[in-house]
Amino acid sequence: MVHRRFRLVAALAVLGVGAGLLSACGAAEPRNLLASIRSGYVVLGTKYDQPGLGLRDPVDNDLVGFDPTVSRFVVNHIAQKLGVPAPRIKWRETPSAQREALISYGEVDMIAATYSISASRVKKIDFAGPYLINYQGLLVRGADSPVKSLTDLDNPERMLCSVTGSTPAQNVKRELPDVQLQEYDSYSSCVEALRNDRVDALTTDEVILAGYAHFFPKSDLRVLSMTYPRDTCSPKGDFIPAGRPFSTERYGIGMAKGQPDSVAAVNEALRAMLAPRAGKPSVWEEALRNAIGNEMVDAMIARAAAPDSKFGFLPMPGDLSFLDSKATPCPEGMAP
Repeated sequence: MVHRRFRLVAALAVLGVGAGLLSACGAAEPRNLLASIRSGYVVLGTKYDQPGLGLRDPVDNDLVGFDPTVSRFVVNHIAQKLGVPAPRIKWRETPSAQREALISYGEVDMIAATYSISASRVKKIDFAGPYLINYQGLLVRGADSPVKSLTDLDNPERMLCSVTGSTPAQNVKRELPDVQLQEYDSYSSCVEALRNDRVDALTTDEVILAGYAHFFPKSDLRVLSMTYPRDTCSPKGDFIPAGRPFSTERYGIGMAKGQPDSVAAVNEALRAMLAPRAGKPSVWEEALRNAIGNEMVDAMIARAAAPDSKFGFLPMPGDLSFLDSKATPCPEGMAP
């Protein structure tokens, strides 16, 4: 285990170099997931550089993390339902900026890669899921951190790290104008800066942060929830009440448009993964615990169960009604 962890740490230092070399220049036609499973060979997209979510071992090229585990379960479950052998899997790295192109040009059958379902994306591809509900959070150094809550960052002596151009960091800066931003080109660089006391916190999706915290247990990194400290307005003029999470992301599995049977089959597989098991967690919860740790998962469950909680825990695959939710306009006199 020690040697494997060392290899994975080394991989984090070099991954990202190849991301810019990828191009969507494959087949002209999108792939069909069900047809590929029947053929015995599938191409699955995921991240290669996110501990807990999707990380490639540089020695044996094995993919570890929650997203690859979900993908394996889905294709094997569908194969069983179709009465065919489990397919051979080829993994494909899918950087965020290239995901829609890789699907549309037939480079992958499906992508599970911290892929948030959004109204703009469903115009280009179809989604199964969601298979994970996620929120923006803060990663801090643990008990010794001067940052105990979000408002502790509202201080010109505090340094918040995020990736260059990151929307999560800008969200915080808008609410806490005194916080200082330090931007790097990767979350791995931010984590190293945090571990070496060069910054006070890192912000992005909670589950990504929890993956890093679980990957570096001796660093005592901890994830803090983030809610709006006061009523405010978004830049678009939407009202945001105090206590609401900074963002709600629902991860889905992306596929080419026009394949409703594939979407339905993936959703059925996700529901099977989420199904309770006698005396032990569901396959889904077990995979999440292995990915980000029991402490984080227990905290997520307790948070969702708290009275009047605005946080959720269990996703509902196939329910995309959240895409139709309407925002509340800001009251007159409250400026964005």
